[in-house]
Amino acid sequence: CSGFIKIRLKFLNDTEEVAMVRPEDTVGGLKSKYFPGQENQMKFIYRGQLLQDQGRTLRSLHITDNCVIHCHRSRCATTATATTLPDPSTAATPDAASLPLSAGNLMVPAVMVVLAAVWYFRINYRQLFTAPATVSLIGVTVLFSFLAFGVYGQ
Repeated sequence: CSGFIKIRLKFLNDTEEVAMVRPEDTVGGLKSKYFPGQENQMKFIYRGQLLQDQGRTLRSLHITDNCVIHCHRSRCATTATATTLPDPSTAATPDAASLPLSAGNLMVPAVMVVLAAVWYFRINYRQLFTAPATVSLIGVTVLFSFLAFGVYGQ
């Protein structure tokens, strides 16, 4: 097959499909040829970049023989405007109510409780804390404060 290149379409479940295409073919043409009727559901990723421009040719994207394009099939059809990423400067910050409940989201409050308990014991039982222990406690508190403000602050 002269003029054709072999591209490996790799899916999230580690299955692969081999596509024989021409370098002049477009991203949209590749989607319609191998995923007819599902073009709006398919997302292609090549070298970490989402291939959004359906009119770009494979040659212009430097896709050569035996390259791997990662394919993701979304659950619902999206329009071309919905696939663009929002501008981070205008995106609203999530409210506390919209954060999912998980161990990662509970880690900062849990460490805050532990630090508060250690400070309580430091103040009420100061004879048990040496100077290096107190300095270490101050350092951990300052470090954790920067972390907490970085996670939850603006």
